[in-house]
Amino acid sequence: MTGPVRHPAAAPPTAAPRIAPLLAVPLLAASVLALPTPPPSPVPAAVAPAMSCAVRTPCGVAAPRAAGAGAGGGVRTRPAVAAAEPGPPGPADGLRQTRACTPPGDDGPGAARGAVPQPPPGLATGAGQLVAVVDTGVAPLPRLAGRLVGGGDYLTGGDGLTDCDGHGSDVALLLAGAADPVTGLGAGMAPGARILSLRQSSGRFAVRGTDGTERPAGEIRTLAAAIDRAVALGASVVNVSEVVCVPSAQVDSAGGALREAVDDAERAGVLVVAAAGNIDEAGTCTGDPDLRPLPASYDSVLAVGAVDGDDVPGDFSVPGPWVDLAAPGQDLPRPSGPDGAVVRGTSYSAPLVAGTAALLRERFPMLTPRQVADRLRATARPSAGDGRTGHGVLDPGAALTAEPLLLTPDGPAGPGDRAGSPGAGRAPLPLATTPPPDLPAVAGVGAVAAVGGALVAALAGLRRRPRRP
Repeated sequence: MTGPVRHPAAAPPTAAPRIAPLLAVPLLAASVLALPTPPPSPVPAAVAPAMSCAVRTPCGVAAPRAAGAGAGGGVRTRPAVAAAEPGPPGPADGLRQTRACTPPGDDGPGAARGAVPQPPPGLATGAGQLVAVVDTGVAPLPRLAGRLVGGGDYLTGGDGLTDCDGHGSDVALLLAGAADPVTGLGAGMAPGARILSLRQSSGRFAVRGTDGTERPAGEIRTLAAAIDRAVALGASVVNVSEVVCVPSAQVDSAGGALREAVDDAERAGVLVVAAAGNIDEAGTCTGDPDLRPLPASYDSVLAVGAVDGDDVPGDFSVPGPWVDLAAPGQDLPRPSGPDGAVVRGTSYSAPLVAGTAALLRERFPMLTPRQVADRLRATARPSAGDGRTGHGVLDPGAALTAEPLLLTPDGPAGPGDRAGSPGAGRAPLPLATTPPPDLPAVAGVGAVAAVGGALVAALAGLRRRPRRP
């Protein structure tokens, strides 16, 4: 979240940059589950888990390319997307599958590996929160059983519970996956939250344009529509592990509809968390300050970079003044993969922050999206990130316990006043007096910070290869 933004008119669909899942070879991110608490607005029923799914072979480190349900003020209903809508648009003209599906694994042995920052027990699990994952779809895996809701499929039609790439499923597991039933390890950041899956992109599909060229499936127009739909279906937090980088001069013309969608989400009481993006060898996203990652660089979006286990920024994490904070996202054990499979990218950092936001929305339901974002930034651990880590590295425990309640990166919030030094007034808040729900304890899940994948920005005279951060 950076300086003030405007709401320009949406660009015509023909000028909209196309985006593809931020998929690398091993996808980046997963995170997860929530309790079956009734949503504030009509939402499709949760689905039963698929009991088996092909397990991918280890693929090593991922290549760099490879309405108004929210709590807080300003809640309003957007008539543009009705919760009773039968479903989002089906496939675009010219859509075809170009590669065989590589579905996520059955979250077996690999599910209990890795470690993510753990909040103090007994404070929050994300119960009562519906977190939207706008991605490649989320498969009905066992560790998401009873807490996965289909929100729609912008590629082939359907409910959004198909994942040909595995990226969206990994992100969902990192965000809200349940702990391994045998070891008790491997829980996502918010294992009491429910996941709303909106399938919007895939590296396995492409669209043939009128000029005969093919672009990876997914575009800014449908990304904006998916965020609108998530708000209409009652999400309190939206995770976007996708990015498209465009020249600063073309941000308004290329992403007007997307800017409106994220700004409208904030006004409706919904926090949008997005991966900052990954630097790729093709030059789609670089460290050039003239290239803006969307939607991460919008003011109403909480942008997340990636660090390793020692809080060292990943050299692939896109830097910029719009980066708010960072979270683990380098060489993480893949949540749905076999032993030895690892992923990296800001795609995986984002769900850790989105999961923590869900915990805050449960524990402090009176906070607005901006106040939740401020609290996350204010309680982040300082890090020398060279523009890659923003205000520091995610600290879930501090975010849940620091006081006073209203914090900004400059200190305690006051009436029209942002005075104070970073970290001021961060005494722990009292622990919850009621026992936590009967859920698995949050345990190591493998920190996530990178958005993996490719995105394409096809502007007038400009084509950018789609990628996942």
